[in-house]
Amino acid sequence: MSEPLTPEQELITKEFLERVNIQRYKRKFGSTPVSWPTAVRFLYARKFDVNRAVALFEQHEATRQREGLNKFDPREEPLKSELLTGKFTVLQPGRDSNDAAIAVFTAHKHVPANSSHQTTLQGVVYQLDVALQDHLTQKSGIVFIYDMSNSKYSNFDYDLSQKILTMLKGGYPAKLKKVLIVTAPLWFKAPFKILRLFVREKLRERVYTISAAQLQAHIPRDSLPLHLGGVHALDHDAWLERCASSSMNHDLLLRASPTGLPPSYDNKSPTSGRNHIEILHQKSKLVGGDGAEVNKGAVVVQFGGTRSKSGGTLGGGEEGADVDTADQWSHSDETNLNPPSSASSGFSDDDSLPGDGAAVTIGQLVEMVRLRGRSGLVQEYAEIRARLPEGSFNVAKSRCNLPKNRYTDVLCYDHSRVVLSEIDCDKDSDYIHANFVDGYKQKNAFINTQGPLAKTTPEFWRMIWEQHTLVIVMTTRVMERGRPKCHQYWESEKGAEVTYGHFLVKTLDIETDPNYTVTTISLTNKKTEETREVSHWQFTSWPDYGVPSSAKAMLEFLERVRRQQAAMVNNLGDTWAGHPRGPPIVVHCSAGIGRTGTFCTLDICISRLEDVGTVDIRGTVERIRAQRAYSIQMPDQYIFCHLALIEYALSKGHLQSVDLTDFDHAVAEDSD
Repeated sequence: MSEPLTPEQELITKEFLERVNIQRYKRKFGSTPVSWPTAVRFLYARKFDVNRAVALFEQHEATRQREGLNKFDPREEPLKSELLTGKFTVLQPGRDSNDAAIAVFTAHKHVPANSSHQTTLQGVVYQLDVALQDHLTQKSGIVFIYDMSNSKYSNFDYDLSQKILTMLKGGYPAKLKKVLIVTAPLWFKAPFKILRLFVREKLRERVYTISAAQLQAHIPRDSLPLHLGGVHALDHDAWLERCASSSMNHDLLLRASPTGLPPSYDNKSPTSGRNHIEILHQKSKLVGGDGAEVNKGAVVVQFGGTRSKSGGTLGGGEEGADVDTADQWSHSDETNLNPPSSASSGFSDDDSLPGDGAAVTIGQLVEMVRLRGRSGLVQEYAEIRARLPEGSFNVAKSRCNLPKNRYTDVLCYDHSRVVLSEIDCDKDSDYIHANFVDGYKQKNAFINTQGPLAKTTPEFWRMIWEQHTLVIVMTTRVMERGRPKCHQYWESEKGAEVTYGHFLVKTLDIETDPNYTVTTISLTNKKTEETREVSHWQFTSWPDYGVPSSAKAMLEFLERVRRQQAAMVNNLGDTWAGHPRGPPIVVHCSAGIGRTGTFCTLDICISRLEDVGTVDIRGTVERIRAQRAYSIQMPDQYIFCHLALIEYALSKGHLQSVDLTDFDHAVAEDSD
C-alpha cells in the first residue's frame, strides 16, 4: 500500500498531471492520460519539483519512442526468451542500507549477436517499471550492479551500455543512487573512460569499479545472492512471476480508473489541480515569479525550487543535487519525504555524515566555548559517552576473531565493518578490526582501525590493497611508555623490504619532520605482480595519555595529508571512477578510537567550515561514534577538537582574535 502524500505533494501531483496530459494531447503521444501513480513516480524522482519532473517525463517519453519501448508483450518472442536468460534482474528480497532496490546486469549472460538493443532494453524497462511500482523504491531509488565476473570482450556491447546509461542518467523516473561495476577486466578500462562521459557529473562520483569482496561495503551481505558473496539463492523465475502479476494488476487498475487518479480525484476537472494551487496561494503569502515561495505556517513550499522549512527539499538541481543550508553538513539527497537514514546504517543517503547537533558559525563556537568553559565541555562529552553503542559486535566477538582484536573492550561494529575477500572459502578470513567512517560529503571517507598486531598485519595490507587505499595516517608511535602500541608493519629503513602474506612491502623514501614522518611505500601483490604506491604519514608528537599543547603541528599535518591524497588521486586519472576525494584514508592509533577519532573529527569540521562556514563538533562526534564505537576516547580529546578548530580559524583569518582567558575556570549553566 502506498504511503499517503502530503497536501502539498497532492497539489503538485495534480499540477504535473494537468501539464503533461495537455502536452500529450498537443503532441499526439496518445489519448490515454498519464495516471496518478505514474505522476507520483516522476515527482519522487525529482523530489517533487514539478518543472524538473515534467522535463524528465518528456525526455522519458522521447526515449521510449526512439528505442521502441512503448508497446511490447513479455509473453511474446523475442522478449520472452530475453527475460528468461536472467541477464538482468531485480533482487528479491534485497535492498541496500538506505532501502534502495538492487538491479543486476550479468555481463557474461549477454551475447550481442543473440539479442538486439531494443529487446534488451525492453527487458530492462519491463522489470524496472515493476520495481518502481514499489513506493519504497520510488523514494529510495535503485543501485545498479554491472557484474563483469567471468565475462569476455565478446560479451561487451558498447552501444548498448551507452543506451542504458543514457536512459538511466536522466530519462527514467528513478533515482539512480550508485553504479557498481564488479570485477572489471583490464580490457574494460579503455571503453570505461568513454562511458563515464555519458554519466552526469554528480552520478559520476557514485560510479565504483570494485572487486567482489568490496561489494559488501556498499550492499549488506543479507541482500546479495550467493554468486555475489551473499546468502540468498537467486530466484529469477519468481521475480518474473511477480512482474507478470504486477503488470496484470496495473492494467486492471487503469481500466477501472481511466485517469489513474485516486477515487477522490477521479471526477474532478482537468484544471482542479491548478485551482487548488491558486487557492493555496491566495490563503498564503506569495513572493513573486517562477520558483516563488508559498509561506504556509511553518512550511515553505517552493514550486520549481529547492527549499522546504518542513525539513528538507522539494526539488532543484540535478538528480541527487546538493542543497546548502546552515543546518546540513552537506548538500543532501534527503528531503522531508525521505527521512535521514540512521547513523547506525553506516551509509547515509547522501555523500556525507550529517551532524546531529546544532550547526554554529565559528564566532558562535568561540562564544559557546568561552561560556561553557572546560567543565562545560567535559559535561557535554559525558552526555555523549553515556549513549549506548548503536549496533552489534557479533563478528568481532566470535571465537575465531577475538584474538585478532588488540583490546578486548574495543570492538568493531557489524554494520560498518570492512569486509575482506574470503580466502579458500574460509568465511572467517573476511574479518579485520576496522570500520568505514563517512567524511564531509563523502561516504566511506575513512577506514578507522586498530594498530595492526603482528598476526593481523597480512590482513592489514590486504585491506589496503582491496580498498585501493593511497594514504595511511598513523597517530601513535610503535612503543609508548615502554608498552607496544602497534606492530612495525613497514620497514623504517630506506630500501628495506618485508613480505606479509602475498604482499611485498618496500620502503622507497623517508621524510622526517619534528612532528611527523612521511614514508613512501611500494606495495606489490605477488600473486598478480601489480605494484602500487602508498604514502604513510605518522604523527609522532602526540603525547601519550594527553593531547598536544598546541594544535598547530596537527593542523599542518592534516593539511599535508589532504594535499597528498589529492595529488595521488589526480595521478590516477581516469582509472579512478569513485568520489573525487579518492578511496578511503586508513587512520589508526593503537585502539583506533581516541586519536583516530580526533583526526577524523577535525578533518570533517574543517572541511565543513571552509565549505559552508559552520561547524558541528558534537554532531560530528556522535555520528562518527555511530560508525566506529567509542570514538573520541577522553574528554581532553573532545576539548582539543574545539580549541584546535578555533586555532585553525585564527590561522586562516576566519577570526581576528579570541579571548579564552577564563576557559579553565568558566562554569557553564547549560551545556545542551
